Amino acid sequence: MNPKTIVALDFNDISEIRKFISGISPDECRLKIGKELFTCYGPEVVREVQNAGFEVFLDLKFHDIPNTVYKAIKAAANLGVWMVNVHASGGREMLLAARRAIEESDNKPLLIAVTILTSLGEEDVKEIGFSRDLTEQTLYLAKLAYDCGIDGVVCSAWEAQAIKDKTSREFLTVTPGIRLSDSKTDDQTRIMTPQMAIKNGADYLVIGRPITQSQNPLQTLRDINLNL
Repeated sequence: MNPKTIVALDFNDISEIRKFISGISPDECRLKIGKELFTCYGPEVVREVQNAGFEVFLDLKFHDIPNTVYKAIKAAANLGVWMVNVHASGGREMLLAARRAIEESDNKPLLIAVTILTSLGEEDVKEIGFSRDLTEQTLYLAKLAYDCGIDGVVCSAWEAQAIKDKTSREFLTVTPGIRLSDSKTDDQTRIMTPQMAIKNGADYLVIGRPITQSQNPLQTLRDINLNL
C-alpha cells in the first residue's frame, strides 16, 4: 500500500489524537506530525502514532546551519519516520548536509524540501525580498533541491507539474493547501481539490481540517481516496 493522502494531525491534545487515529486505518493514509504537536509531546507522540501502525511525516521544516540540520535529520531518521523535511532556502550546503545525514542513518526516510509556503501569495513573496516571482522562485528552489539529491519538495499543487517538468517525473511533490470543494480555505491562499492536485502532478496530498474536523473522518478519507 502506498496511500497518497497524508493527514495533518491538527491537534495539541494527546487524547484527541488517540481518539482520531483509533477511527481511521493505516491502509488509508499516513499521518503528519508538525511543530505544535511535536513541541507539546516530543518524540513520544511519534512513537505512539507509529505503534498504532501509521507511517509518519515529521514536518518540522529544519532551517539552520548545515551541521545543526545534519544532527537534527539524523535524530529524526533514528525515530524511524517515513518522511522528514527541511527548507530549500537554507541553501546548498545545508541541503547536502541533510542528504548526508540520511545516507549515514540506518533508517532512511524520504527527504523533502519546502519551496514556498502555500500560505504565501505573490505580494508576500515580493515583500520578503525575492527577486523572482512566486512561480519562478518555487521552481528555482525545487531545482536546487533536486541538484542536491533531495527526494522531492513540498509545494503548491499549482506548481507540481512544472516542478516535475524542470526536474524529473520521479522527483516527489508533496502538496498542502488541499481542500475539498465545500471546505473553508482557512489560512491557505493557493489551494486545490484532491482530484485536481493529482491530475496536476501531485504525488502526496497533505489534508488536515477537512478530514480531522469531519463528522466521519474515515468515510471522508475513503471518499477522497476513492476519487484519486
